Amino acid sequence: MEKAVLINQTSVTSFRLTGLSANPKVQMFVFFIFLVFYVMTLVGNILIVITIIFDHRLHTPMYFFLSNLSFIDVCHSTVTVPKMLSDTLSDEKVISFDACVVQIFFLHLFACTEIFLLTVMAYDRYVAICKPLRYMTIMNWKVCTVLGVAMWTAGTVHSISFTSLTIKLPYCGPDEIDNFFCDVPQVIELACTDTRITEILVVSNSGMISMVCFVIIVVSYAVILVSLRQQISDGKRKALSTCAAHLTVVTLFLGHCIFIYSRPSISLPEDKIVSAFFTAVTPLLNPIIYTFRNEDMKSALKKLIRRKERKEK
Repeated sequence: MEKAVLINQTSVTSFRLTGLSANPKVQMFVFFIFLVFYVMTLVGNILIVITIIFDHRLHTPMYFFLSNLSFIDVCHSTVTVPKMLSDTLSDEKVISFDACVVQIFFLHLFACTEIFLLTVMAYDRYVAICKPLRYMTIMNWKVCTVLGVAMWTAGTVHSISFTSLTIKLPYCGPDEIDNFFCDVPQVIELACTDTRITEILVVSNSGMISMVCFVIIVVSYAVILVSLRQQISDGKRKALSTCAAHLTVVTLFLGHCIFIYSRPSISLPEDKIVSAFFTAVTPLLNPIIYTFRNEDMKSALKKLIRRKERKEK
């Protein structure tokens, strides 16, 4: 009986998004800036995937995981940015309840999968640098495939659990989400019931995953730095460059997750800025960091461009 009452209370069929700003001039500025970011994200990450596929020298575990990262960044950015761009040109920033749930599902699918992927990439670098002679034995293609399937499966399970938590709550009154996309903390804040248990589950799930993976990654790179301390060579500089690039991505990405999901569902003024950086800027940094700081990728890109030019002639 109680369950039926809760279902009947869910009378909200859509939500209103506040967007990044209500100022028309600011909205136009946001539109053009994020349009450029989004196009560059698509071009850069898709180019990385194509380059890795067509250059056999890059068919290694590191670039296998990098291609997964590029694919995830394209999908992750596409979940929120196109909707945000269309809303900046519209007076009514509305998203249906069903579309909101779908957005939450895919947002957490790609975000959680990327967290596990970054952790796997840290382990890959640890094995490559600290156990170079056993690298291809430990990180063989069977292991890489198992790790790939495991991280996507874990991301899917996490996303389904979060989406289920959101759907089960009754929504019968407030319908304004103080952001430019749907996310669990902002949506459950609108539920017309006590959400303390749900908030605890959010913190214990996403918050814990983010913190634990961040600690594992930091420990992995601490061990790598200790092992490199006695070495002075070009290989050391290349390894440090790779680690620095990875740590930059990790810090920016997991910093957002820890900030948003490791606290109660309370909207803060900083949330929109952090979320904008998370959804639009961080996916763009992947091709910039890994391409311009990586000689193998730059060489492979030049080779791909030359091949295309020869075909056009």
